[in-house]
Amino acid sequence: MNKISNQFSSIEQITDQYLKHGGKESAATAELSFEDILRRRQSVSEDSALKFSKHASMRLQSRKIELSNEQKERLENGAEKAEAKGMKESLVIVDSYSFIVNVPNKTVVTAMDQKESGENIYTNIDGAVIM
Repeated sequence: MNKISNQFSSIEQITDQYLKHGGKESAATAELSFEDILRRRQSVSEDSALKFSKHASMRLQSRKIELSNEQKERLENGAEKAEAKGMKESLVIVDSYSFIVNVPNKTVVTAMDQKESGENIYTNIDGAVIM
């Protein structure tokens, strides 16, 4: 019997091991301030910035459209305004550029220069934002 008992830990040893491990984690979590939690949430929301689909990236490149940081910021602001109004597929116009934005996914799905789109007809959108 001694051989078997030496191979296994006692219930007390196992309990202590797990309780001490869990206690360290919960103590660390309890020490987080509201400000720390808010900063973490904000950094997550910054990661969810507007992105460009493969199609939109190809359109920007083929049409030689280069957006300045200010234009990108206005495009993101336009998408945020569309989201606030409950739009799903929005046309966002920044200067002479038109972008179709899938608002829930925060993704630009296509881009064009208004000078190139002869008829200026946009389909399958539920709203427009002019920045």
